[in-house]
Amino acid sequence: MFPQKRGARLVAIAAASSLLALTACSGGSGGDDEANDDGTPAGEITVLTWRTDLVEDGTFDEYVEQFKAAYPEVTEVTVEGLTDYEGEVKTRMNTENYGDVLAIPGSVTPDQYADFFEPLGTQEEIGAEYQWINDKSFEGQSYGIPVVGNVQGYVYNKRVWEEAGVTEFPDTPEAFLAALQAIKDNGVEIAPLYTNYKDGWPLSQWDGWLGAVTADPDWKNKIIESDTPWTPESDYGVVDGLIYDAVAQGLTEADPTTTNWEESKRLLGTGQVATMVLGSWALPQMAAAAEEAGASAEDIAYAPTPVQVDGTFHSVAGGDYNLGINVNSDNKATARAWIDWFNHESGFSESQAGLSPIIDGPVPDALTGFVEQVELITLNPAEEGKESLFADIDTASGIVTTDPKFRQKTIDDARSGARTKEQVFDDLNAQWAEGRSSAG
Repeated sequence: MFPQKRGARLVAIAAASSLLALTACSGGSGGDDEANDDGTPAGEITVLTWRTDLVEDGTFDEYVEQFKAAYPEVTEVTVEGLTDYEGEVKTRMNTENYGDVLAIPGSVTPDQYADFFEPLGTQEEIGAEYQWINDKSFEGQSYGIPVVGNVQGYVYNKRVWEEAGVTEFPDTPEAFLAALQAIKDNGVEIAPLYTNYKDGWPLSQWDGWLGAVTADPDWKNKIIESDTPWTPESDYGVVDGLIYDAVAQGLTEADPTTTNWEESKRLLGTGQVATMVLGSWALPQMAAAAEEAGASAEDIAYAPTPVQVDGTFHSVAGGDYNLGINVNSDNKATARAWIDWFNHESGFSESQAGLSPIIDGPVPDALTGFVEQVELITLNPAEEGKESLFADIDTASGIVTTDPKFRQKTIDDARSGARTKEQVFDDLNAQWAEGRSSAG
């Protein structure tokens, strides 16, 4: 745990524009060149990444050269950038040609890991070296290792908040809404909170607050035993209730159907947008966008989930994409060497303003001020035998919390008044209860 401080003031999180944008990898099968008989890395592997910009700007070329220098018998590392990463990898996984090293797609359920990915070791073995491995483990085996750790909260334009008179972290949902209202009342054309409704996926970033609201690392394990996850004080209730209230009170962009993710980065950087709920991975991108637009990267700051438990802010720390090895790979030793080298030697996590996935790894300068004021928590894994139960209930319910459509519907209702917040909660709880019944 990190030191706790009460009454924390807003702190600008240093996010230099030179920081790289977050990435993770995946790939198509390596080929016939295998590692040496003694298991040392050699031959060829293929790595895929959804960050096509880092392929185009030469960042991955530098990683490949460094890796090959460390392992001279590795003859080739091919990096493929995929624009629609999740969609393309899902399609390729219908064949054996989905790379040697790849980030495990979110659509793969825990009980499917062994069908597609090579076990990297037991949870106990991998957990002795790496953090946040529970997410991609099943029945005691680990199938993925994260490349970087994120903390969860929201990114904001510090200058805009201070000009509106908000100089302390809001410590309740009501205080958060009041801060947004103060920004709106400041007489400038600014969207206090930007939902990124149209692109959809940013709405899933609000899930990063789950667990921090109640400071409960077992929140997910508890709701699989409950028929009512959406209540005024629950994790889901506070998160989705705050979305509803912000939209209903006119504290978001005027027309959510016209939002644009790439444009939103510039808008936040220049102060036309004040706040976006995103993981800490967004800091480098927002800082770079600010400088590109002629604004200051120093305006970009990060704040915790606006709830205190026992006078303390909490933030969920966890891994981003987890790198795994294609179970069909012909060169698993070299694939594993890439994963370990990437985490230990590339300097990637620090360059991303992220936490190291290595136990007791360094905290980057960009997050030092944040972690000094927030207690970080790591979510506990599901009980053995129940690893896929949340996903089973979620799917059976028809809510599918991993799909942003359910939050888009909440926003639609908040705008139109078609359903009250209480009616939204009642409907979600009814669906969840039915899902629990169907999932047994």
